Amino acid sequence: MALSLVCLLRPVLGHALVRQLSCPRVLTTARVTTPLLTHQNPQLTPTFARFYATKKAKAKGKGQAAKVNINSALVEDIIDLDEVKGDMTAVLNTLKDDFTRSLSIRTSPGALDHIVVTTPDGKFPLNQLGQVSMKSPQLIVVNMTSSPEATVAVTRALRESSMKLNPEVDGAIIKVPLPKVTREHRENLGKLAKQLSNKAKDSLRRVRSNAVTQVKKAKEETSEDTIRLLEKQLQQMADNMAIDIDKQLASKTKELLG
Repeated sequence: MALSLVCLLRPVLGHALVRQLSCPRVLTTARVTTPLLTHQNPQLTPTFARFYATKKAKAKGKGQAAKVNINSALVEDIIDLDEVKGDMTAVLNTLKDDFTRSLSIRTSPGALDHIVVTTPDGKFPLNQLGQVSMKSPQLIVVNMTSSPEATVAVTRALRESSMKLNPEVDGAIIKVPLPKVTREHRENLGKLAKQLSNKAKDSLRRVRSNAVTQVKKAKEETSEDTIRLLEKQLQQMADNMAIDIDKQLASKTKELLG
């Protein structure tokens, strides 16, 4: 009787055993896969951290060109970098001189020192041709007794200056009434400063362009890497000088507008 009962239950017990053996695989799979979806997995967390760090590093470095510093002695047979730098510096110095000569709002005898007078014998600073003195806060007098033949040239230079002067000639004496420094006059000088700085940047670009052209002429005898590095060096030099031009403009504009 017992044997018959065992025989009858054998199929049922077999199916149960199969189900029991298959369940651990499902449970094991669940136990393994579930942590993969959480942030507690120690193997995945560093991976994501490294990924995000890389993205941030790329974003931070985006747009920042690597600086180049070529020894001028190593490329002197291609181009004289020191000479190019000198030409770029000359552009900046010319701008400074233009700012001093053309953008003055000072009310003192020295306010006319920057004016250059063109005569048949050459160009001279006004204070070398006549004696400049301040008669009042609104009047400067230029005594031309020592160089009367230059009176006409001095008068013309005063009238053509950016200071909007209207000189009056009385024999060898030139009277120069000083206009009241209005807000409009200051703003006009500020606009002129901007024009002069743009002109300086145009000159700077020409210096760089001429230098790049000279470098490219040596393309057949020089490696492409060297040519490319030289072009980057020249661009970097021009960019640095352009920054100095902007600083000069900002300083002058602040001085003019008060």
